[in-house]
Amino acid sequence: MPTLVVYTCAALAEIAGCFAFWSWLRSGNSALWLFPGMVSLAAFAWLLTLSPADQAGRAYAAYGGLYIVASILWMWAIEGHAPDVWDALGGAVCLAGAAIILWAPHAT
Repeated sequence: MPTLVVYTCAALAEIAGCFAFWSWLRSGNSALWLFPGMVSLAAFAWLLTLSPADQAGRAYAAYGGLYIVASILWMWAIEGHAPDVWDALGGAVCLAGAAIILWAPHAT
């Protein structure tokens, strides 16, 4: 799987899993939300193992930038709160940092 696809799927799985727990604990929804939340978080962990990065720390760091942008998009699409200019700017900075971490020519 291409790197951006892996990270995008991982971000959606992590956000959905955390949102399920949030829905149960903070929004008073049924504890049944926990099962899909746990499945989603397990999928997230598995997906990150598909990263092409040689070091786990580098894979997690690069993933973090995409996760931040995906969280902003989740806030907009699922929670109905449009991002402001600062959200967009912060997300762009994070994506730039993730790209540097992932695709820079690192010493071996």
